[in-house]
Amino acid sequence: MGRAYQNRKESMAKTSDQKAKVYSKYGREIYVCAKSGGIDPNGNLALRSLIDRAKKDQVPTHVIDKAIDKAKGGGGEDFDTARYEGFGPGNTMVIVDCLSDNPNRTFGDVRTCFNKVKCKIGGQGSVSHMFDHSAIFVFNGDDEEAVLEALMMADVDVTDIELEDGKVTVFAPNTEYAKAKTALTDAFGDMEFDMDEIQFVAQNMTQIQGEDVEQFERFLDLLNELDDVQRVYHNAEY
Repeated sequence: MGRAYQNRKESMAKTSDQKAKVYSKYGREIYVCAKSGGIDPNGNLALRSLIDRAKKDQVPTHVIDKAIDKAKGGGGEDFDTARYEGFGPGNTMVIVDCLSDNPNRTFGDVRTCFNKVKCKIGGQGSVSHMFDHSAIFVFNGDDEEAVLEALMMADVDVTDIELEDGKVTVFAPNTEYAKAKTALTDAFGDMEFDMDEIQFVAQNMTQIQGEDVEQFERFLDLLNELDDVQRVYHNAEY
């Protein structure tokens, strides 16, 4: 049983309103990434990964281009990252990553989501110490030893490598993201990644059932409805 990282499950939304929300989240994230790390995807690996992910989620090209153009102009909104932690239904642990132009509003909105399912938001570090902040790469392969050797030769601090059903999964500290991706592409060419991102990976899972499952799914829906919420990580298993 491998590490339980969270696959992106945002299949295309069924309504125009839901699609607009998905596009808005990506547009905001691309804008911030391009503004902070540069607008050239070849020089900003995080931006290139984000654009690839957006395309896989069928975000239109004009949405991506508009966000990059806005970053190129140097003006626009001043978004800050915000991270909130707490305990969800069934004593699960939850991390909520946001991009916000009004932290007070965002904190109030996220806290309301916790309150609606009779749970409490915690302080900074209340649950994140139970997660690993990991760079994750998933790609086709059948030789994890060759992958490990390539990463070790590039002096990448590898946390774990898994091989299952013709897929190699590499875990490394989040700070090693760029070095690990460069090492993989240098060693194996222009790779097609099934996953290429940084996540919080729970060290231990919490099994929930019955009413807790219903409440937890409602909790996720409430959070994902918020424009400022970008990603939600948790250790719930059901």
